[in-house]
Amino acid sequence: MDKDREGHGLEEGKILFIWTILFVVLVLLPSMFRVSLGISHFYVKIVIKMLEWATLQIEEGVKKQKLLALENLISTGIIQREETSMEQEIAGQCQGRFHLADVMYFSKKGCEVVAEDEVTRRFSSEELVSWNLLSRTNANLHHASWQLTAVWVIGILFRYCLLMPFRVCLVVFSVLLLVSATTVVGQFPNGRVKCWLSNQVQMICATLGVRGLGGLVHFHNRENRPQEGGICVANHTSPLDVVILASDGCYSLVGQAHGGLLGLIQKSCMQTTQHVLFERSEMKDCHLVRKKIREHIADKTNLPILIFPEGTCINNTSVMMFKKGSFEVGGTIHPVAIKYDPRFGDAFWNSTKYSMMTHIFNVMTSWAMVCNVWYLPPMVKEEEEDAVHFANRVKAVIAARGGMSVLPWDGGLKRKKVKESFKEEQQKKYCQIVIENASVGNGNVC
Repeated sequence: MDKDREGHGLEEGKILFIWTILFVVLVLLPSMFRVSLGISHFYVKIVIKMLEWATLQIEEGVKKQKLLALENLISTGIIQREETSMEQEIAGQCQGRFHLADVMYFSKKGCEVVAEDEVTRRFSSEELVSWNLLSRTNANLHHASWQLTAVWVIGILFRYCLLMPFRVCLVVFSVLLLVSATTVVGQFPNGRVKCWLSNQVQMICATLGVRGLGGLVHFHNRENRPQEGGICVANHTSPLDVVILASDGCYSLVGQAHGGLLGLIQKSCMQTTQHVLFERSEMKDCHLVRKKIREHIADKTNLPILIFPEGTCINNTSVMMFKKGSFEVGGTIHPVAIKYDPRFGDAFWNSTKYSMMTHIFNVMTSWAMVCNVWYLPPMVKEEEEDAVHFANRVKAVIAARGGMSVLPWDGGLKRKKVKESFKEEQQKKYCQIVIENASVGNGNVC
């Protein structure tokens, strides 16, 4: 009996030793040197082939059932709007005076907004043209054929029973490594050695974290990477944006201080790197925020500071209003565009619906997190250009590179009511239309 136990113990020890060697050779060492063995690329190619096959199966199933076209099954919008402005719709019928018929324009726009507006739908997961075999996808088409149902079930088992345990272990390992390594490095005296060690630790842990989340990141135009003493601004889809960018470079972060797991990671990073973190009450003090950012970038030896000017997570289909505070402090702006491929998983964090842990769980049980990151040429504010126009110019460049639409709305509308100033702006615009038409009409004004 004792010999059998010893034999089982030796076998378990061998298995553990083999898994440890594989982990070090295939995961840890490539992450330390930030090289790819091509395993993730090969895996993603297999998933792409599978999704293409699934799309064909769905289309054939739709034809057999004599249903609508696939594109009609998955609607990308309830309302089909005409891309015309208030001036185009009203100015033609306005002859220098108010007409009761003008009310119909505002009534129609109001009904469209109640049914579906272009702001709130940016805070829900992006709809796909075809099903990506994830059970939480909005379109449930797994009954199109028995082959598709079988692949869907196998995919669930693969993602939850194989991928997720491995990814959880890898993420836990990276967090523990970050906490322990930053604690050790934090004891070093300030200087070049501490700075170099800190940067290496954070980039290695971020790389491990990206791989633990199933991430495959393609970085473009690395010659434009943010430099010391600059400000890096990017569109915001998820807190994972920070991990993705940190895997290719080190940054100082500016944002709200968190509790829980994020708070632990923030405190660990603060031991070795200077970050600009605020309590929720301090975030409302714009002057204090700008002051701390200005002080940080004044020292050209500091790491570039990473800011998400939208202030909240958007579903990666558009870029919403950039807060002007980041563009008032001066310095060089380094724009970065981040675009996720929604076929492999939903990177968007709907913080009003899911907790951070639920979001991470959803990411870990997806096929992968594939994204492209473009480093764009640095930009500076032009003479006589105010912060708002500079912010809009940077936003437009990021949106164009990432293939996203540009929206003027404040992302704060996710949780707040529309400001009275927005309503007044529309009222003034209408009044201005009437006044301008009065000059060519009968002279009456509103």
